Amino acid sequence: MENCSSKSYMPYLTNLILPNNQLVGKLAEWLGLLENLVELDLSYNEFEGLIPASLGALSNLESLKLNNNSLQGPIPATLGSLQHLTDMWLGTNQLNGTLPDSFGQLSELLCLEVSFNSLTGILSAEHFSKLSKLKHLYMQSNSGFNLNFRSFFPAWLQSQKELVSLDFSNTSISSPIPNWFWNLSSNLDFLNLSLNHLHGQLPNPLNVSQYALIDFSSNLFEGPIPLPTKTIESLDFSNNNFSGPIPPSIGESIPSLRVLSLSGNQITGVIPASIGDIRGLDIIHLSWNSLTGSIPSTVINCSSLRVLDLGNNDLSGRIPEQLGQLKWLQSLHMENNKLSGGLPSSFQNLSSLETLDLSYNRLSGNIPTWIGAAFMGLKILNWRSNGFSGSLPSELSYLRSLHVLDLSQNNLTGSIPPTLGGLQAMAQEKNVNQFVLYGSFQGRRYGGQYYEESLVVNMKGQRLEYTRTLSLVTSIDLSGNNLSGEFPEAITELFGLVALNLSRNHITGQIPESISRLKELLSLDLSSNKLFGTILSSMASLSFLGSLNLSNNNFSGKIPFTGQMTTFDELAFDGNPGLCGAPLVEKCQDEDSDKEHSTGTDENDNHFIDRWFYLSVGLGFAAVDIIWHLNMQCRGI
Repeated sequence: MENCSSKSYMPYLTNLILPNNQLVGKLAEWLGLLENLVELDLSYNEFEGLIPASLGALSNLESLKLNNNSLQGPIPATLGSLQHLTDMWLGTNQLNGTLPDSFGQLSELLCLEVSFNSLTGILSAEHFSKLSKLKHLYMQSNSGFNLNFRSFFPAWLQSQKELVSLDFSNTSISSPIPNWFWNLSSNLDFLNLSLNHLHGQLPNPLNVSQYALIDFSSNLFEGPIPLPTKTIESLDFSNNNFSGPIPPSIGESIPSLRVLSLSGNQITGVIPASIGDIRGLDIIHLSWNSLTGSIPSTVINCSSLRVLDLGNNDLSGRIPEQLGQLKWLQSLHMENNKLSGGLPSSFQNLSSLETLDLSYNRLSGNIPTWIGAAFMGLKILNWRSNGFSGSLPSELSYLRSLHVLDLSQNNLTGSIPPTLGGLQAMAQEKNVNQFVLYGSFQGRRYGGQYYEESLVVNMKGQRLEYTRTLSLVTSIDLSGNNLSGEFPEAITELFGLVALNLSRNHITGQIPESISRLKELLSLDLSSNKLFGTILSSMASLSFLGSLNLSNNNFSGKIPFTGQMTTFDELAFDGNPGLCGAPLVEKCQDEDSDKEHSTGTDENDNHFIDRWFYLSVGLGFAAVDIIWHLNMQCRGI
């Protein structure tokens, strides 16, 4: 480019579009010499350093996209001189400083996106004085951006008559929504005010645009649930203080809804039968409320339903047989209710199911043998704390995608089938984390809403909730049943196991030597069984093991107190009268003779002294909480 015969760089270049590559380094100042450039798109790369001030010389530029890089420093004030600019995307970088006052001169701007940075300062009407054409404004998740004028709702929005999408999520706004805003809201087809401290009651009915996506989640709104004036596509009021019943006419008012999320409120009463009139629903999320009554069978009219989350309520009665007709259902949560009866036989038609959480209910009956063939794609099976009885069917091994199996605290009997060694997903180490998301609006240009899978897993003696790292959890929990027989050696073929809990059963025999192959184990609980024999010295090589409980069995002999075993106290071995040696107070018979040789190592001694210092890795899951957000693009640009 420097050897061009022309006096300027690439004089005829109008569009430089290189997104979604792996370009690195700093943005060159010579980019500002591309005098005829109309579009510059370097988004989704790995650029770092400053945004060149020379870009302000691109007098013909209409579209600037530098989002999703690692750019740093302030936004150059020179960008405010780009009089033809219609859209500017600078989000998801590491930019700091404030928004330049010069942006108030960008009279042609339709879209401004600066979210997910570290911008600070107070925005005023001066920033938006001439932005009369602005349609899309995204400023969320800037840790020091005072969009709220010291906690007040930004009054300068009143002048933005053309806005159709507005995202002020996670911007520390702490006030009621002013009445004038509802005149503006009637034009918005995307409105996200989530993760703030907004409070008060919302007007009923709610004045919004037709087919809008509305997200007011994680605020402090209270009072009854308002219904919109027009049918919309998504309504998220989760994690607020709304109370009272779900409006009985909800199905008639918003028949085109695709996402309904009212979880985490104080909602009472029953689930209205009219919910079945919303036939296009992808997600029904009503968990963590105080809903009562039975599950309405009309839910089956929502034939495209992918997520049904009714967990943590006071629902009772039997699970409707008709739910087996929801052939696209992927995630079903009904945990912590008062549901009774058995698993409907129609569930064998739910071939798309990936999560089935029925824990903490009053369900009973045998585990059906058809479960393996029906749920080939099932990843999570949690029936903890119910009344299921009978034996574990060998067909469980057909669940090739399963990575969480929790059947604890039931009335199961018999031995653990060796076929469990065929759970293929558990035989692989989980090195790549994948967010489990359902219901995203792929067709909406500025993104959409989704349901993030979550699960409470009992691990390390605690109830831990996993969301973004759930795909890394591989666990089997069969504790608190009446299982018998020998320790199933086949389980040691599941090399990806992170947690194994077989406690409080009647399992006998010895721990197999092959348990040392479970290198990923963080938590192992075999307490309160009838296991006997010595504790294997090879267990000291389980370097990730941070929680161990072998108490209340019939183990005997000296504890191999080396390696990782030195990180556990006496509680891990308590209740085994035949055990001796550290960390227990009970000494072994040969311990005194060992002391006589403590100054050196006897080649003929049956015991040895570790010659290396073992560094314990602390217990825990290395969970990287990556901020998930969707690729937002301007509409109509």
